[in-house]
Amino acid sequence: MHLSNILCPLDFSVAAAAVVAYAATLASATGAELCLLHVQEAQLALSGHEPGPVPDAATELARYQLLAQQAGAGRVTTQLRQGDAAREIVRVAQTSGNDLIIIGSHGQTGLTRFLMGNTAEHVVRHAPCATLLVKPQGTAALRQSA
Repeated sequence: MHLSNILCPLDFSVAAAAVVAYAATLASATGAELCLLHVQEAQLALSGHEPGPVPDAATELARYQLLAQQAGAGRVTTQLRQGDAAREIVRVAQTSGNDLIIIGSHGQTGLTRFLMGNTAEHVVRHAPCATLLVKPQGTAALRQSA
């Protein structure tokens, strides 16, 4: 399998840096272009509480782009979209001709998964290309090999 275009969706969670490092290592090893994607979803106020602060997505993407370049990825682009994260990730993969999606998994189960949905699961089921799930506990053992 030849990789030329890797898509890496980011939610700016604490695990995002490890997912970017994983994707950058693979992009570097294969010479693939790495596209970092963030989808801004509508914030809902639940039970009268105001939603938390939304980070400046463009600034965050630029920070992760630099991190990917420092990790060895040669060509790193960014995209910022709005809408339902799972659907937008699949849409970008379909229109951009990605060979691989590398996405973080939060490992939600039970009620949390039912109430909040599972972006990674939707992407795996509907993506037009291979999808690699990076679990938070597995990212610490990232091994670089050529």
